[in-house]
Amino acid sequence: MNNTASPKTAGGRPSRYTFKHTLHACYTGYISQAIVNNLAPLLFVIFQQQYGLTFEEVGRLILLNFGTQIIVDVISVKLVDKIGYRAATVAAHVFAAAGLIGLSLFPEIFPSAYSGLSAAVMIYAAGGGMIEVIISPIVDSLPGDEKASAMSLLHSFYCWGQMAVVLISTLFLWIAGEGLWKLLPVAWCIVPAFNTFRFARVPLMPPVPEEKLMPVRELLKSKLFLTALLLMLCAGASELAMSQWSSLFAETGLHVPKVMGDLLGPCLFAALMGLGRLLFGLKGQNLNLPNVLLLSGILCMACYFVTVFSPSPILSLLACAVCGLSVSLMWPGTLSMTAARFPAGGTAMFGVMAICGDMGASAGPWLTGVISDFAQSTPVIQALSERTGESLTQLGLKSGLLVGILFPVLLAVGVILFKACYRRLQHD
Repeated sequence: MNNTASPKTAGGRPSRYTFKHTLHACYTGYISQAIVNNLAPLLFVIFQQQYGLTFEEVGRLILLNFGTQIIVDVISVKLVDKIGYRAATVAAHVFAAAGLIGLSLFPEIFPSAYSGLSAAVMIYAAGGGMIEVIISPIVDSLPGDEKASAMSLLHSFYCWGQMAVVLISTLFLWIAGEGLWKLLPVAWCIVPAFNTFRFARVPLMPPVPEEKLMPVRELLKSKLFLTALLLMLCAGASELAMSQWSSLFAETGLHVPKVMGDLLGPCLFAALMGLGRLLFGLKGQNLNLPNVLLLSGILCMACYFVTVFSPSPILSLLACAVCGLSVSLMWPGTLSMTAARFPAGGTAMFGVMAICGDMGASAGPWLTGVISDFAQSTPVIQALSERTGESLTQLGLKSGLLVGILFPVLLAVGVILFKACYRRLQHD
């Protein structure tokens, strides 16, 4: 994309900030979202040990995060057009920074540690939800062609952010000790705090006038768009069910040391997810996106299967990591594919799709936690534990992840339906 143009100031002079600075601020926005989504899961074992949380309560924190993002997505669909991109992006980063600080402080000052954690999660989730709705249409509105490549490149920065969070946080806990974990959220809040001031200054394209947009009501009447919403739901669930539980699964389900588990599990997951998005952003202009998404779904099924059933902990961790590559294009690919077919969709279209993506991102990990807890109380799992020597915790987590295979299966079916609907529309 050509983003080097210098917008004018109110006095007619060229601004010192160009659309390239805007793009860089968007990249940092996605890094901020990666921080709020991926820091707490690295601390789940600490939360369980320090505050006595169950698997279901841990899963409920994930549900609260993405559930709050869904509510904010719904509100933002209409709110952003009224207050403008700048006010929305600044507010989003303020919420993200405040929630991260709260993650350290609130457990000590609220009536219960869990209520404090929940409040902090909801605050930073409000910021994450606004970032999800706003950043993609801002990038889509910038001057230049090759929108699909730009979108994929943007989403790769979520992965680099996730990788940095896992790598730096894991090394910090290993070197400094888990007793100092409360320093981590305070340190990471610097990123969204910095980007608050960045978005207050960079140039932004005005939203498309409402009369030129396709109403949400019309979008929801389209079978093609409804199929795209199914893809977004499955994309969010396929990605987050694995990434949110991989750290805890490696440590308690595979009995791998935390440093090794985090580096070979969620860290490598993020690296391969980022690599997939980066390569598509640089070289993917001529690829058939629906076919790539179909192959992604099939590879994702295989990764879940190997993670659950492999007798080797290392192979399970590698399958977890390769899952990052398999889901890399699901979310940005669906956004790009849909935006190309509904060019008048506008911010509202991205908002509705973000809602469905976040519904999947909340339901997938939560369902994994619920199944993990439930499975441990079933006679089948208890008998299997006695026969194999695996603990109930191990088998419970594997049962939860096994259910996660459902989401890439539905995604593959959804891609086939999307292609069929699009061919029918072209024929008509």
